[in-house]
Amino acid sequence: MCLLVVAVGVSGCATKSPAPVAERVRPPAAAVDKPEVPVAPPRVARPGYYIVKPGDTLIRIALDNGQNYRDIAAWSGLENPNLIEVGQELRVRPPETAAVTRPVTSSSVEVRSVATPAPATPVAAADGLRREPKGGKVPYSEQAWAQAQKPEAPVVVAKVDPKPETKPEVKPELKPEVKAEPKVEVKPEARPDEGKAGGNGTIEWAWPAGGKVIAGFNETSSKGVDLAGKPGDPVFAAASGRVVYAGTGLRGYGKLVIVKHDNSYLSAYAHNQNLLVKEGQAVNRGQKIAELGDTDSDRPKLHFEIRRQGKPVDPGKYLPPR
Repeated sequence: MCLLVVAVGVSGCATKSPAPVAERVRPPAAAVDKPEVPVAPPRVARPGYYIVKPGDTLIRIALDNGQNYRDIAAWSGLENPNLIEVGQELRVRPPETAAVTRPVTSSSVEVRSVATPAPATPVAAADGLRREPKGGKVPYSEQAWAQAQKPEAPVVVAKVDPKPETKPEVKPELKPEVKAEPKVEVKPEARPDEGKAGGNGTIEWAWPAGGKVIAGFNETSSKGVDLAGKPGDPVFAAASGRVVYAGTGLRGYGKLVIVKHDNSYLSAYAHNQNLLVKEGQAVNRGQKIAELGDTDSDRPKLHFEIRRQGKPVDPGKYLPPR
């Protein structure tokens, strides 16, 4: 009997379910509102200016704008052309130095009336004669000149009758009858397209090296053409002009020569092993200006560019056919 009671008690304890466990989750902390920092819009350069971006160099800016880097430094007041800062504004177009002369209009001129001096009053002398003051106007004569030396003597003025002015008779000039000639309309001559060889109207281009073209022009990855060659092969000026840069200041171009031909066109010669010209030197078309090399390049070659207003153009449209 006792065993039965114990068994019933044990079974009752065994069937009792455990008490549920309540999970207490901490409420998240209230989010702290952070004030939004306004983002300044990018600066926009004024016409004729350029704002320096990260990675820019003055040589690159000058090449992209078709200018001499020394001119940009002078226009922008740079004491050291090698020191430019991101966000700095540089002038890339020549300043207008011509003074503007404005015509003077009547509204800007002050007109003042000039008081007419009162007539001089004759002065009575001791002898009863009235003499004109020294400021009076007397017609010139030997007698008047002698009287001026002796102011105490009376002035005798000779009366001179003015003679009537006679004008010469002007006969009308007979002009021959001119017949109007019929106007001939002159039509301007058709100019060649600017993109073709010689199409710029003034510059005669020539190939800068004798090697074959191994890479052509495209607007994305190649801004010019690559010409094959051996180290030391001559590199010639493609057109007459003046050297505006000769050095290694432009990354990816190696030893570089830039020639300015006029206000619109530049040409660039990259990856040379030797430079034979200096900045400011005038060169002629076909003149040897460098020796072909492989500086900043994976193989010996000449990278040649033509730029119009700083923008790369296809040299194949300017160079003569081979």
